[in-house]
Amino acid sequence: MKKIESGSGGEPADGSPPRGRPRSEAARRAVLDAAMELCRRDGYQELTIKGIADEAQVGRQTVYRWWPTKQDVLLEVLTELPHRSPAELFPDTGDVHRDIEELLGHTFRLTRGTTGRAVVGLMADAQADASLARRLQEEVIGPRRAALREILERGVARGQLRQNGAASLDLAVDFAFGVMWYRLLSGHAPVDERLAGEITAALGALLANEGAAPWA
Repeated sequence: MKKIESGSGGEPADGSPPRGRPRSEAARRAVLDAAMELCRRDGYQELTIKGIADEAQVGRQTVYRWWPTKQDVLLEVLTELPHRSPAELFPDTGDVHRDIEELLGHTFRLTRGTTGRAVVGLMADAQADASLARRLQEEVIGPRRAALREILERGVARGQLRQNGAASLDLAVDFAFGVMWYRLLSGHAPVDERLAGEITAALGALLANEGAAPWA
């Protein structure tokens, strides 16, 4: 099979200036898809730039030109995921309970399978790499934390929730995603729609507004 060469169109995801020729969208898509397929098939630890290039049918230098490490490839995959389904990341049904459960349910679905392997692998590597930890927080974790906090703030503004100061909402966000991370890293229990419902109910109790109707 003929290899796909880097050609025209596209800019680096991090906004840095392009090095050499602009990359082609076909090559970019092939590399991202190959990385996720290999992560699914062989696991995060076995993933290499050479393997990604071979699977994508592109030259190894094409990959290195735009993604110096496998972590860079996976971060680009994970960063673009919210843009494929923005309505699920920013739900606004008028019911804060439903919005929280939809956001968490969508997030938890993404953690299953290949995406979960990639996220857990990146999180493990980030413990010894401050730069990776910062990028993971800013590009992958931060946007979903911000989306949940926005939903909670909206619930407070509408009188559906109470707020005892800024820290209480931050703690609620930590609780929701902390449970997710604990289960992902320990593997002792599933991260699924049932968990999304249980966390939503727990947040309702934690931030319940005495003047609002109880959550179902």
